[in-house]
Amino acid sequence: MRAESNGTVRRILCVFPRYTSSFGTFEHSYPLTDGVSAFMPPQGLLLLAAYLPEEWQVKFVDENLRRTTREEFAWAEAVFVSGMHIQRQQMNDICRRAHEFDLPVALGGPSVSACPNYYPSFDYLHVGELGDATNQLIEILSRDTARPDEQVVLTTKDRVPMTEFPIPAYELADVKKYFLGSIQYSSGCPYQCEFCDIPGLYGRNPRIKTPEQIIAELDRLRECGMTDTVYFVDDNFIGNRKAAMDLLPHLIEWQKRTGYVVRLACEATLNIAKRPEILEKMREAYFITIFCGIETPDPDALKAMHKDHNMMVPILEGVRTINSYGMEVVSGIIMGLDTDKPNTSEALLSFVEESRIPLLTINLLQALPKTPLWDRLEREGRLIDDDGRDSNVDFLLPYDEVVASWKHAMGVAYEPEKVYARFQYQCDHVYVHRLKMPTPDEMKTWPNIRRGLVMLRNIFWKVGVLGDYKRVFWKFALGRIRRGDLEGLIGCTLIAHHLITFARAASSGKQNASNYSIRLREAAVPAE
Repeated sequence: MRAESNGTVRRILCVFPRYTSSFGTFEHSYPLTDGVSAFMPPQGLLLLAAYLPEEWQVKFVDENLRRTTREEFAWAEAVFVSGMHIQRQQMNDICRRAHEFDLPVALGGPSVSACPNYYPSFDYLHVGELGDATNQLIEILSRDTARPDEQVVLTTKDRVPMTEFPIPAYELADVKKYFLGSIQYSSGCPYQCEFCDIPGLYGRNPRIKTPEQIIAELDRLRECGMTDTVYFVDDNFIGNRKAAMDLLPHLIEWQKRTGYVVRLACEATLNIAKRPEILEKMREAYFITIFCGIETPDPDALKAMHKDHNMMVPILEGVRTINSYGMEVVSGIIMGLDTDKPNTSEALLSFVEESRIPLLTINLLQALPKTPLWDRLEREGRLIDDDGRDSNVDFLLPYDEVVASWKHAMGVAYEPEKVYARFQYQCDHVYVHRLKMPTPDEMKTWPNIRRGLVMLRNIFWKVGVLGDYKRVFWKFALGRIRRGDLEGLIGCTLIAHHLITFARAASSGKQNASNYSIRLREAAVPAE
């Protein structure tokens, strides 16, 4: 499905803002690869690019790969931008540069949908998902591309059904330069965790695409050059369990047809461990990683944040169950909760050791608008408006003590010896449960072999020779080499190097303590 125009032809420049350095973008892994420069292709802007009228001309720039040129701004008649809170200052900077060419700038995406007041300088604010507001914006620009006298806010009331979504314009993105491919299957989550803004933004009744749409998108990603891991960016892959079960046989058949070249990953609630029928199908579809929002191993804290579904199965048992299907668990962890105690960081580190989860995104609590947490803290007078802090929450424990605990947890959890020990456990007890299959012919081609050799060269030189934890690395690497597991060597080292490097900066106070914080560690870039 595409939008209609009134016969006019427009030139639209879609610009995705650069991310502020964060734990979850893996930028320290990129120098070890064969040219990766960004995390994932942005679903929102590429979907919008595909939805625009067919006769409109569209260019796409991801500023995580390169900066938009003056020539591109000069070419455009209007600029579309989208992003998250962490990209706020970069979005404002794009707006400022576009206004130098007197271009109208429209902003959509999760940040503006939650906080329109953050963006007073944009000409058009698109609040909500693809729908009638999108059509209104297209209609306005079809008539006139002059900047409006005052800001126009367009709010989606009637959303386009996901079954009518076009395939995102992956062909506009250089997908080979991304760390992961991305695909969206659903929108919304049935749970109401206190800190999460997903139900407020996208609803509690997950909307889904058809299996045929997903297969078509995977085919398009492959056509555009994606051959590694594709991440389902849904907030909860099993938000609609029946739909997930309907999709999985299609994914299995697609993997068989394409030779299992692509690995899959997703986000899901930990209670997926109670669904062996889903886990078995995911194993057959070659899912290798599940991000679970464990948040905390403290049952009292889980109850307080309304995440009781994490207690449907003991957490460690749930992790082991998922591992038994060959899937590595990645976890989200929150510090600064009202239930935290002075020894919370030590309890968390004990959990890390017991769970053997190699990658945990440890964040300080940040209250997001459109969440029950925000509403409660606002009533209690515990929201703090200070961009110089790592959190906008007035913690029950002293602020400096909470930040110090976070730094301690990051520093200890990601010591090189501990990180590689956890990855060794994954190699010995998790990855061995994955499907075993012959190497597909596509992986035996010279370009693919050359790619692997380039990454091995970079890893051996930058980590094994120049790195300051080379002894730990070589102990792990030689074990993988003896087993002929070069894929495991490359994959684990790419992630481990980022974790170690980022955690060192974090524990020394050089990184934000929350991926959601709007603390500006870079020079502020005003929109006007």
